[in-house]
Amino acid sequence: MKHLVKYLKGYTKECVLGPLFKLFEATLELFVPLVVAAMIDNGIDAGNKSYLVKAALILAALGAVGLIFSVTAQFFAAKASVGFVTRLRHALFAHVGKLSYSDLDRMGTSSLITRMTADCNTVQSGANLALRLLLRSPFVVFGAMVMAFTVDVPSAWTFAVVIPILSVVVFGIMLLSIPLYKKVQARLDRVLFTTRENISGARVIRAFGREEEEIKKFREENGALVAAQKFVGAISNLLNPLTYVLINAATLFLIYQGALRVDAGDLTQGQVVALYNYMGQILVELIKLASLIISITKALASAGRISSVLTTAPSMANGTLAFDANLCDDILVFDNVSLRYHAAGEDSLTGISFSVKRGETVGIIGGTGSGKSSLVNLIPRFYDATGGRILLFGEDIRRYDTESLREHIGVVPQKAVLFKGTLRDNMKWGNQNATDDEIAQAIETAQATKVVADKGGLDAAIEAGGRNFSGGQRQRLTIARALVKKPDILILDDSASALDFATDAALRRALREDTGDATVFIVSQRASSLLYADKIIVLDDGEAVAIGTHEELLHSCELYRDIYETQFAKGGATA
Repeated sequence: MKHLVKYLKGYTKECVLGPLFKLFEATLELFVPLVVAAMIDNGIDAGNKSYLVKAALILAALGAVGLIFSVTAQFFAAKASVGFVTRLRHALFAHVGKLSYSDLDRMGTSSLITRMTADCNTVQSGANLALRLLLRSPFVVFGAMVMAFTVDVPSAWTFAVVIPILSVVVFGIMLLSIPLYKKVQARLDRVLFTTRENISGARVIRAFGREEEEIKKFREENGALVAAQKFVGAISNLLNPLTYVLINAATLFLIYQGALRVDAGDLTQGQVVALYNYMGQILVELIKLASLIISITKALASAGRISSVLTTAPSMANGTLAFDANLCDDILVFDNVSLRYHAAGEDSLTGISFSVKRGETVGIIGGTGSGKSSLVNLIPRFYDATGGRILLFGEDIRRYDTESLREHIGVVPQKAVLFKGTLRDNMKWGNQNATDDEIAQAIETAQATKVVADKGGLDAAIEAGGRNFSGGQRQRLTIARALVKKPDILILDDSASALDFATDAALRRALREDTGDATVFIVSQRASSLLYADKIIVLDDGEAVAIGTHEELLHSCELYRDIYETQFAKGGATA
């Protein structure tokens, strides 16, 4: 939690005034039993009606002023808690954006979503309650004990005995609950992950008739969540019964002793009522405190989960060197590069070595799982090589400032993603100053002119994830988006897999004509997509088994020849 306190900066006034006004209200509340005692002893017993009226007006004034104090405290507490969590959520979102792909893989998307939504809401609720009640309830409890001593010292010792016992119960249950609530949140992560996976893969699940199995899996995970919630709830719910038993036992003892002492003439009826009211105040405040402790326990568990993300330093250190595309002609050199993903049992890439010159087109081909995407993901530093080194324009790629590096690289990933907004907004992601003419040229190169025209032009709306476009349309538009950026290095990671062969061939011809001096990396499982590449890298099980042109590989690489002949035999290859 200490890592999160800094986000309260700017709300110091609210954090002070909120509890302060609550203490003012609590102070007024502590005087109420004394006024009631005076009404009984000096008004009712003495038959003094004017005194009763005056005392009633004092009670009304105490109530009105207390209400004003309470509303004011609520205003400041709400302002501070909402502002605090707003800043916290912004910081969390910004920090997640700085984490490397390895960090995101390790933490999990579902867990990060839970921390940014449910955990932040829990922290907000806990902060609000803490600002209003964390000082008020203990203040009233100990204040009532002090006031009881001003009424009658022998009777007040009952308060002095009961309150420490109650404190042990309350804080003991809190310490037991905090780790259990963390486990509950972890179970919630699993349920969210399963839910997200099922919703995003609904078509696949239905196509394979796996509904019953997935429902069973969800019930098991949801059942585990419910069981964890019941267990920690059972422990937390011990607070109210235990506090009720202790307080009511103390109240019975107090009334019994008070009756004996009134009969003996040592106490007045008003004093006994005042002591009873102070015990009642303690009971009410402890009930509040019990609920507060449960809420704060949940908030602390959630705060710990949020803090663990914010304190996770990105595993990929950022360099300081500004990107310069004019350093040398050898634009890219892989020197015995290896890559192993987090918690993987073996390397995904092993001993990769090759060099690329400015303006070359490099094809990367191989079977599924051979490491094609892993290789190109190293170029924009989505991952760092775990062995060897990568030189970009003569400098180790780790020395470059990541933002500066990626400004000069255009990436079209395997999964084509469009964002909610307009076509124009999406096309300007890589170049905010791009003109409509430049966008239109990129769209034409990507063979998407008809797609845009049919959708109504650049102002056409795009739904979240580009749901209102087909897979092939999304791929062409993401290629256009990368081309608008005019990058020095363009990476097409199997980005034409949803295109028919004719469109794919037209796209490749347009790319050869329009990319100029840009170095292009094309990842594909189609040999026809790589026929005119200056260099083709053939991957097999993470190793580069051959590097050369199409003609060279046909004669020297059996794996490439098998891929090529299989595809052409099927009539699927088109230049």
